Amino acid sequence: MGFLSGLFGGAGRVDLWKRFERLRESNSGTMSTFYKVRDTKTGEIRGLKVIDRAKSAPVEGRYKGLGKPDEGEIGLRITGPNIGRTIESGVSTDGDPFIVQEFIEGSLLHAVLSGKKPLPPAQRLDLVRQAAEAIATVHKAGFVHRDVCPRNFMLRPDGRLVLFDFGLTVPDKPVFLQPGNRIGTPNYMAPEVVRRRQADKRLDVFSFGITAYEICTLDSPWPRGSSGAAALAHDSPPVDIRDRWPDIPEPLAKAIMSCLEADPARRPESLEAFLAQIAAVRF
Repeated sequence: MGFLSGLFGGAGRVDLWKRFERLRESNSGTMSTFYKVRDTKTGEIRGLKVIDRAKSAPVEGRYKGLGKPDEGEIGLRITGPNIGRTIESGVSTDGDPFIVQEFIEGSLLHAVLSGKKPLPPAQRLDLVRQAAEAIATVHKAGFVHRDVCPRNFMLRPDGRLVLFDFGLTVPDKPVFLQPGNRIGTPNYMAPEVVRRRQADKRLDVFSFGITAYEICTLDSPWPRGSSGAAALAHDSPPVDIRDRWPDIPEPLAKAIMSCLEADPARRPESLEAFLAQIAAVRF
């Protein structure tokens, strides 16, 4: 029995617009729509993600018979200070899965970096560490995120960085990471994904490396683009981060550049290993 049917099989489906007051439609993704809502039962402000089952079915169909948990269950299993909290999940009266999350106030990291205002060095280091901690939390829970990029991090007013959106997340098992369709955001996609090779959690290490590079330099290590062609460039050597931030501490530069290795075996084996490499860096 699937997670949603198991959790809500007895209670039935939920009429979302009786349960929640719609305050704002924040954004629409390729397979879902996200709303800022008020829970009429508790009065609390929440995020509501409604998944279009027709659009998500082809993606989820690739894992039919493998026992893949759905996005709601995955979110409930991944918890930590740098993770957007999943509160519950279910199925609407229209038959679409939905996920109730904490509503995270703040700015998308993508928007912060796109403003091209250099961050203080101490904040760069802090954000790199927080991003690494977030992804390490996903991996410790037994999953691979597969879409690490600045658009999936929220920077709260208190300085906390929060990773969200587990729509492409899968269990950290070879059967879920076999060669196939290119999944993720092209500018952050690891070469093994682009080349349709067997992958593992180190694909997240690569995507993290590009994100960390951008936090530190406001630039990308490779030319950017909006298609798979941009991702193909990731087989070539990146621009050295020291060229764009000459004063970067050497351990931080070395650690970030190691994440960008085309060969997964040359990357840090984990985000904990990356954090250990930069543990002594201070500003």
